[in-house]
Amino acid sequence: MDTYKLQDDVKTFGFRVKNFPNGIGEAFESLLKLFPKDESRSYYGVGEFGNDGSILYYALAEEKFDGEGKKYGYPVKLVEKGEYLVVVVKNWTNKTDCIKDVFAEIMIDKRVAAGKPCVEWYKTMDEMWCMVPCDSSKS
Repeated sequence: MDTYKLQDDVKTFGFRVKNFPNGIGEAFESLLKLFPKDESRSYYGVGEFGNDGSILYYALAEEKFDGEGKKYGYPVKLVEKGEYLVVVVKNWTNKTDCIKDVFAEIMIDKRVAAGKPCVEWYKTMDEMWCMVPCDSSKS
């Protein structure tokens, strides 16, 4: 497992996937139709725990300009800057059933920042990073 320092907050926009985990693929297909992937836009999946212990999952596109999400009527979420524990998943489109296991492996690391969202960073159509924020006091 590697670490990665995200230098700046990343402003993203998109929507909550209501039927998680089944609706993830369709959610990203919808985002890609509206906002096609290019070299200057990344896509993210962000999972956080709801008050009832459920997982709230968001399909998100990176803003290309300040206020883009608001312009199109989408809520804006930040992927916070800082240190992350990272596992790189190659050929991720054929491994979607295993992503939960990758996060389970990361979550047992003592450096994990409790209560922070888990992040999927879709770097390319072949490479996805599973990222969990580190607690800097535990490094």
